[in-house]
Amino acid sequence: MKLHVKKDDQVVILAGEDKGKKGRIIDVDRKNGRVFVEGLNLKSRHTKPNAKNPQGGIVKSPGSIHASNVALVDGKKTATKAAAEKAPAKKKAAAKKAAKKA
Repeated sequence: MKLHVKKDDQVVILAGEDKGKKGRIIDVDRKNGRVFVEGLNLKSRHTKPNAKNPQGGIVKSPGSIHASNVALVDGKKTATKAAAEKAPAKKKAAAKKAAKKA
C-alpha cells in the first residue's frame, strides 16, 4: 500500500487519544497501512524477569496508528498535505502549503 508518509517524517496526530501531538515516524507497516510514532500511542506490556531484563516490570512501547490519522508537518510546524515537487530531474515529496507560496 502506498502511503503519504515515510520513516523519519515529522507528523501530527489527527485523531485518537494523542490528537494534536507531534512526533517522528520510527517505522512504517505498508501491508496494513499503519505507522509507529516515537513516544505516542504507548502500549504497556507486563514482563516477567528474564536474562535480558532481570528486574521485570512494565515495558512501554509505541503502538501503531493508521496512516490516515497522521498528517505531515511542514517547516512552520503546521499540518499539511503531501505534494510531489515538480523538479525535472527527480520526484520529491514537499509540503503542499509551502509549495503553493513558492
